[in-house]
Amino acid sequence: MPNTKETPIYQDAARSIDERVTDLLSRMTLTEKIAQLGSAWVFELLTDMKFDADKARKHMADGIGHITRVAGASSLTPADGAKLANTIQRYLLENSRLGIPALVHEECCSGYMARNATCFPQIIGLASTWQPELAGAMAAVVREQMRAAGAHQGLSPVLDVVRDPRWGRVEETFGEDPYLVSLMGVHYVRGLQGDDWTDRIVATAKHFVGYGIPDGGFNWNPAHIPARELREVYLLPFEAAVKEGRLQSVMNGYNELDGIPCAASEELLDTILRQEWGFDGVVVSDYFAVNQLQQAHQITNNKLDSAVRALTAGIDIELPNTDCYGGPLQEAVETGRIDLAVIDRSVGRLLTQKFALGLFEQPYVDEAAVTPVFDTPDQRKLAREIAQKSIVLLKNDDDLLPLDPKIGKLAVIGPQADTTRHLVGDYAYICHIETLMEAREKDTGLGMPVPDAMEIDDAFVPMNTILQALRDMVSTETDIVYAPGCTVLGDDRSGFAAAVEAARQAEVALVFVGGKSGLTDDCTCGEARDRADLNLTGVQAELVEAIHATGTPVVLVLINGRPLSVAWAAKHVPAIVEAWLPGEEGAEAVADVLFGQVNPGGKLPITVPREVGQIPIYYNHKPSGGRSHWKETYVDLSNKPLWPFGYGLSYTTFLYDNLCLSQPQAAAGESVQVRVEVTNTGDRPGDEVVQLYTRMAFVSVTRPMKELKGFKRITLEPGQTQIVTFELFTNQFGFYDQKMHYVVEPGTLEIMVGSSSEDLPLKAKLEITGETTDISRDKQFFSQVSVQTKDPS
Repeated sequence: MPNTKETPIYQDAARSIDERVTDLLSRMTLTEKIAQLGSAWVFELLTDMKFDADKARKHMADGIGHITRVAGASSLTPADGAKLANTIQRYLLENSRLGIPALVHEECCSGYMARNATCFPQIIGLASTWQPELAGAMAAVVREQMRAAGAHQGLSPVLDVVRDPRWGRVEETFGEDPYLVSLMGVHYVRGLQGDDWTDRIVATAKHFVGYGIPDGGFNWNPAHIPARELREVYLLPFEAAVKEGRLQSVMNGYNELDGIPCAASEELLDTILRQEWGFDGVVVSDYFAVNQLQQAHQITNNKLDSAVRALTAGIDIELPNTDCYGGPLQEAVETGRIDLAVIDRSVGRLLTQKFALGLFEQPYVDEAAVTPVFDTPDQRKLAREIAQKSIVLLKNDDDLLPLDPKIGKLAVIGPQADTTRHLVGDYAYICHIETLMEAREKDTGLGMPVPDAMEIDDAFVPMNTILQALRDMVSTETDIVYAPGCTVLGDDRSGFAAAVEAARQAEVALVFVGGKSGLTDDCTCGEARDRADLNLTGVQAELVEAIHATGTPVVLVLINGRPLSVAWAAKHVPAIVEAWLPGEEGAEAVADVLFGQVNPGGKLPITVPREVGQIPIYYNHKPSGGRSHWKETYVDLSNKPLWPFGYGLSYTTFLYDNLCLSQPQAAAGESVQVRVEVTNTGDRPGDEVVQLYTRMAFVSVTRPMKELKGFKRITLEPGQTQIVTFELFTNQFGFYDQKMHYVVEPGTLEIMVGSSSEDLPLKAKLEITGETTDISRDKQFFSQVSVQTKDPS
């Protein structure tokens, strides 16, 4: 007899996604629906790193929404991880009633957080390139590797605007400025999500919102942000990602705003995100955030109420495992505490994403095709380019740098010189394996399931130490004397004598200091590694002073995830370089810059304070801010930063000239061209970041003294002039007025162009004409920039 059984609509790829979602929802039991709102750590499904069907039955009998970190929470190679991902999908398709595949999510802050995956510079370094295209290129590599390995969603980018460098997660951010964070973030989202759903990795903007300015710099602490500032500064990058990047996922912040935890805020997760901005993706919880409504915030006293508060507010999926959204949520429906329609709403959103990703048609990946796309020469080349361009030259008295590769004797000193571990950020693969291993040794208080023992030897990517890279760079006649001097933490000074002797013998002393990034107790920066002080940790500052006292010229190189207050060194040491956490090619990039193979062109994405007591300190403060009226400074300290936002030197010099506007005035909805000429007046090629700031004074609410509204990184040969043209849109100058309407008001706009927020030699004025205009439906986030080379004739 012929087979007359009809294919269910949800399994018919020819039907629309809406039809398939509606059909599938109609077939699901309550238990199956709730299963889609939960997740499981990959190691909850494993025994001895192998798939365990009995454990899988416990967690996935009725299906599941997400699988947490197949690669990032295991010790599997990419190929074995892909095989495991296939095994999990096969189990779901063959052993659950409806055969709904899982969505696998992973971390990807500085690259795909997986064994043998390319480890790029940490995000604060990427931000220092001031080259958004590099953010997109990096994210595209992440997308290629993740899709090959069977993953579908990346928990990046971090779009927190950070104003407190004590906070441990500064390194994961694009810095302090909403424009820079927005533009870099949009490029990252576009790179990760690609042009269509066929090869997409769902990007996840986090942490929504205000997480980067917590009380005391403490992780998870409340943020105190007025409504206008919240929208104009902290929400802006997320809004741009939704509207310009077509962002498909958002993750809540751990923090609270004015008594409402972000994970329970309907205003944030529904009113603003969905109703105002039109977001149509999925909101995932930050790890354990639903249970934290009880444990940390204490607005509930049980898991059921936590689940109801979070789901009602708009948290669609609970990560990293099913806790409050399992049995408690089912009980909430059955007892009438929450309407089934709320369940269906979130399940429908996740199913829509799974259908769009093609998981029902292509749940498996080609295991043989995985390894060739991991850490290829081209990917390493990109990692090196980003690392090179991320390095910021902070000081270079008497042109001490670059060094001659034929230098006779060179001292290499400091705890960062001969380590690869300290070159990577807190979301590098090795750091999280360390975290899971530490969690196995003690109760973390997070309720995190702990995997079986893991071997992490040879699990990372090939890397050189800076010491090795320097040895490879210098001539065969150069004698390098190495002495660590001290460690990053601790008060052991027993290595000082050898370090001082090495410096005395040398023509130049390269001193590498900073911190260790990660989440374990021995780390000085990274998630939950917050600091009360911004000076060098341990006895590193004493080591620098001891080396300086020898009289040998010192080059100080900072390897760290947050800006450090090295005020003494800034006064006494002739050359200082900020290298951040430069990743797998970071050692070579540092050597390239120190010896002039690359001319540094990075710029600071965050203000560097002189002392921690200046915090918060940022460039775009209000007119009454930034100083003590009328005395200007502190009693005991300057009110100026150690180094301002946008600052960075070069081995060459640049002249800014001929600023002109295409017209003297413009009304709402119009644009104006701002043209400036930049000339390399030195004797070597170099990069410059041309920065455009504006100020609108004497309007109905106070406005910042300066706001970044455009920038472009350019490369100039000696003597070459380039013409940089910014197309500024008047709708870029909107703000929230006294009634919280987003408007453009008439008035005089000051335009300032230069090389940093403090070095702005060129100025012009534009008259904004017409009536006050509500532009809430016509926001313009970014200027457009073009570059042409000026004919030398």
